[in-house]
Amino acid sequence: MHWWSSMQPCHLLLSSMRTSRDHKLVIFNFLTCLNSSSDDACCSLTTIMCSIIVWWRLTIENEKAYQSQDAIFVARKRNVNAKKVKAMRWVKSVGLGIKTPDAAIEGTYVDKKCPFTGNVSIRGKILKGLVISTKMKRTIVVRRDYLHYIKKYRRFEKRHKNIHAHCSPCFAVKEGDIVTIGQCRPLAKTVKFNVVAHEAQRAKTGKKTFRMF
Repeated sequence: MHWWSSMQPCHLLLSSMRTSRDHKLVIFNFLTCLNSSSDDACCSLTTIMCSIIVWWRLTIENEKAYQSQDAIFVARKRNVNAKKVKAMRWVKSVGLGIKTPDAAIEGTYVDKKCPFTGNVSIRGKILKGLVISTKMKRTIVVRRDYLHYIKKYRRFEKRHKNIHAHCSPCFAVKEGDIVTIGQCRPLAKTVKFNVVAHEAQRAKTGKKTFRMF
């Protein structure tokens, strides 16, 4: 059996792989080096290579399009002998005394709507509320309770609002947690806020329990 015919499935996976050009060239060079190998060794190495490419598609690149930050040029020249290598990561500070989480600095996720690694600026209102739903992808529902004064009766009444906010992958938010959200440009039809801080909630309380922050 010819070495090229045994590697046809691998080349099909390589053509469908959403990765950068330099990564594809490295993998292709590895495949062409198998020309001098025997048929048995070629088949085993081809199987290993196919599994590596499938792992790459299912873990690192799990979106339809290739994910990369706009501020990072993936194919830039790298000095192999350099002592310090510049990280392929762009992170910014939101300001307003908000600390940038370590997961945003050291992480590998790509989110264009993230306030720390994306093209979103926080301005306007800064609110605090209780997370009541995390069923949507990268979007949560925050319940904010407040008091409304009625002039006629000179009393306060309890009110609440449910706010949709974008949640970056750097925050592991669960239902019942307390989050701080900042106003930003409209990200979707109902999403105009972004999560900028997260506090894990220890005591479980009801979703409709009145709590002011």
